[in-house]
Amino acid sequence: MCSDIFRERISLKDAESKIMSAKEAALFIEKDMTLGVSGFTPSGYPKVVPLALAARAEKEGPIPVSVWSGASVGDELDGALTKAGCMKSRFPYQTNSDLRRGINDGTIGFQDMHLSHNAQNIRYGFNGNIDIAIIEALEVTKEGRIIPTTSIGNSPTFVEKAGKVIIELNTEQPYTLKGIHDIYTPENPPHREPIPILSASDRIGTNYIPCSPDKIVAIVHSTIKDDQRPLAADDEISVKMAQNLLDFFKVEVRAGRLPKDLLPLQSGVGNVANAVLKGIAEWDSDCMTVYTEVIQDSVFCLMDAGKVCFASGTALTPSPEGAAKYYPRLQEFCDRLVLRPQEISNHPEIIRRLGVISMNTALEVDIYGHVNSTLACGTRMLNGIGGSGDFARNAFLTIFLCPSTSGRGKISKIVPFCSHVDHTEHDVDIIVTEHGVADLRGLTPRQRAKTIINKCADSAYKSALEDYRNRAELGAGHEPHLLSEALSWHVKFNEEGTMLL
Repeated sequence: MCSDIFRERISLKDAESKIMSAKEAALFIEKDMTLGVSGFTPSGYPKVVPLALAARAEKEGPIPVSVWSGASVGDELDGALTKAGCMKSRFPYQTNSDLRRGINDGTIGFQDMHLSHNAQNIRYGFNGNIDIAIIEALEVTKEGRIIPTTSIGNSPTFVEKAGKVIIELNTEQPYTLKGIHDIYTPENPPHREPIPILSASDRIGTNYIPCSPDKIVAIVHSTIKDDQRPLAADDEISVKMAQNLLDFFKVEVRAGRLPKDLLPLQSGVGNVANAVLKGIAEWDSDCMTVYTEVIQDSVFCLMDAGKVCFASGTALTPSPEGAAKYYPRLQEFCDRLVLRPQEISNHPEIIRRLGVISMNTALEVDIYGHVNSTLACGTRMLNGIGGSGDFARNAFLTIFLCPSTSGRGKISKIVPFCSHVDHTEHDVDIIVTEHGVADLRGLTPRQRAKTIINKCADSAYKSALEDYRNRAELGAGHEPHLLSEALSWHVKFNEEGTMLL
């Protein structure tokens, strides 16, 4: 039975013929189709239709499909379809443990991609065609306009390119989100114009995703909330990294390289990133801005404290505690928030123009400043590169944060040679651990090695790293290495991505 609120949010002509159950909507999905789904880390993704498809597969047998999203989505989609044997391939980023196992054992295809590239690749058909777009919405207007929920991601492009559109209208998502969205799609070359964003607060598009009413084949009621993930309490290491970062910013302000209010901040996702960004609450400013992908608890906290005056992203991803605290007060924040498509939130042109300060976390860092964000021991996929490459390559300052050790101090995350390189030395400016800050700007590789070991490595590993560096430098080379020995530093990871000693 559909609620009155659900029906009030649908103005589409002939909507009654399109309102149906998730089970009925899932019948539009056939084997070997490609689905473009809303959602970004993991917010605003479809829930009831994927669950219905998984239930159907349990009775009929696997219904293999390829799934494209903005970034990671919740277990109702990635987990349910994987366990039902329906996940044939997945792009461009994920965080689900069941899906990760399938990727690493080779039963599920996965291509790790820069998130800013997705929409253009889809519009050109580089990855094939989209059969059905499944989009979570707050409202559907009489013109077929779709008002998104807590994320935008790649949804506008999925709707544009899909043959059919299924809408999950979620009445549990905050309706106060209406008006927070800014949908803008660049033209394809040679007709592309400069994107007219000169500050994080500029709005340049519409608050809806355009959609031909003829494309909409199903409207389904959903009341499942986003799979919000709790954040760990700030630990001593994260607090120290935050303080080291603030000390670095103070040096840059005194040197005249940064303004007092800093430049627009970008931060990656997860516990460390959230804790470090929250540490910026100590910064003496009342008008910082954020230009990022994911708006986590820390951004709301900084806005509430009067430190951040505007934040731009592509998704709201609070913890359950953050959602309980801030979602009832969204109206207070909406004039200081905007959600954009990920090709805009992550666009190189805008990142470079605004002079974004990029802060992301690393799986490991080598002594020359290369960063591994994705593959344990160079082989086992954890989550993916996400948007870190979009920001790292184009930011005014590219900062990577990384605890110096893991496994209770038994594994060094500062290594002679990364087992896989996502971000090369050419893109990395600053490395921060709990021990200090390595400023790599203007340094040669050999100078970088000395600086990273001295400033960032744990004392338990400094002598071994120095010994490696000294022996490697006895040979020739711009970046001296003892390759077979360098690779022996790496430990194995199990299929869950946890380190094994």
